[in-house]
Amino acid sequence: MATRARNGDRRALARLLTEIENRSPEGEAALRSLYRHAGRAHLVGVTGAPGTGKSTLVDRLIAEIRRAGLTVGVLAVDPTSPFTGGAVLGDRVRMVTHANDHGVFIRSMATRGHLGGLARATGDAALVLDAAGMDIVLIETVGVGQDEVEIVSTADISIVVLVPGTGDDVQAIKAGVMEIGDIFVVNKADREGADRVVQTVAANLSLHTYGPAEWTPTVLKTEATSGGGVGELWTEIGRFREWTKEHGRARRRERHSRRLREHLSASLLRHVESVLPPGEFERLVDEVSARKSDPYSAVAEIMRRILSEPGVPSPESRVPSPESR
Repeated sequence: MATRARNGDRRALARLLTEIENRSPEGEAALRSLYRHAGRAHLVGVTGAPGTGKSTLVDRLIAEIRRAGLTVGVLAVDPTSPFTGGAVLGDRVRMVTHANDHGVFIRSMATRGHLGGLARATGDAALVLDAAGMDIVLIETVGVGQDEVEIVSTADISIVVLVPGTGDDVQAIKAGVMEIGDIFVVNKADREGADRVVQTVAANLSLHTYGPAEWTPTVLKTEATSGGGVGELWTEIGRFREWTKEHGRARRRERHSRRLREHLSASLLRHVESVLPPGEFERLVDEVSARKSDPYSAVAEIMRRILSEPGVPSPESRVPSPESR
């Protein structure tokens, strides 16, 4: 499937993404083989609160990218219901005009309970689209709150979409969101108060002094329904892309560091689940729930079991002796 996906087989690409979402051994093996073929695409993250017009803006960006003669993959992430486990996956409805364009591949993904605005498999799915030859990969986050900052560990550039009329101006400068934005877009700029939102964001950005090797975030206005300002946004994305060629090495390294830590955490958790006897984790949960134990002691007990496995050095054995020092 990996070879067929690289050669442009869309059905194989779709099946491969499903294997990766399901965390199957076949999907993991494909990721290993595809990794060396990735690294060429530019990953563009689009985040913002519900109702800011992210999907419509992404749809307009697709048109701009195709006019530039580039191929584009889209990952649209939707929330999974904590009650039914289902997801609507409706963001791609607004992108239906590109469904028959062979230069566009659109994939909806459910968070499956993962926090941070993305699905757990989003970064791996972006890698697959990259290896499959996409020039640009657009990643649209869930849009459920003000803490969707995980996009910075996945995308090369983060676009934060805001709109006027959603509350007081403090909502535009919440901690976390201001730190992740490389470009701030005030969408639905035909509404009253758009200029005030632009001024608020610009004033907040001016509080930080950017060095010569730092990217200075910009604030743009768009009207996604009519396409107004989207061309300027695409131009700004291109300017950032050129900037990263000279100054983006440290950012890329930090991004890969975060990704490595995420994969390590997930791998360690799977290892813990495989080491514990059947039902042991549930027993610990029951004890914590009944206040017979606490989560700190439960974790300490799990770690003792992991470190007592044959071949795993204990913490004491990893500390140099006074003689070796």
